[in-house]
Amino acid sequence: MTEKEILDQIQNLIASKKPKDLVLTETVRLLKESFPKYNWVGFYLMDGNELALGPYLGKPTPHTRINLSSGICGAAAREEQTIIVSDVKADPRYLACSLETKSEIVVPIRKGERVVGEIDIDADELDAFEEQDKNFLEEVSILLSPIF
Repeated sequence: MTEKEILDQIQNLIASKKPKDLVLTETVRLLKESFPKYNWVGFYLMDGNELALGPYLGKPTPHTRINLSSGICGAAAREEQTIIVSDVKADPRYLACSLETKSEIVVPIRKGERVVGEIDIDADELDAFEEQDKNFLEEVSILLSPIF
C-alpha cells in the first residue's frame, strides 16, 4: 500500500465519524502492516503533564505513562517537534522498552497550539527512519488532529 493510499484510508476513517480509539487503533494497524521496519507502532495521548499510552501494536511496554520531563516521547512533546533517534543506545533520553529496539521516531500531534498526543514508532535496525518517514508521519498527525 502506498503512502497516499494509507493517508486516504485514514481520511476515510476520520470521515466515518468512528470513535477516536477506533480510528487510532486502525491507524496503528495500517502503519504496522504497511511498513515492515516499524516493529512497534503506538500513540501516546496527553493527560495533564504526562503522556498516557493509547492504542499500539508491538511488544508490551512498561511505559504506560511518561512524564514530559523524561524520555524521547517527553522531549518531543516538550519541544513540540518530531524527533528521530538513529541509535537509541547513544541517546541518554531513551527509555528502554525492548532490547531489540535500535531506533525511534516520535511525531507530536497538535490541535491548534497544543500538543495533544504523539505517534511513537520503534525499529529493530539502526538508522531506520529517514526524512520521508518524518514527512509522511507528520502528514498522518495533521490528519488525525481534528479527532482530538
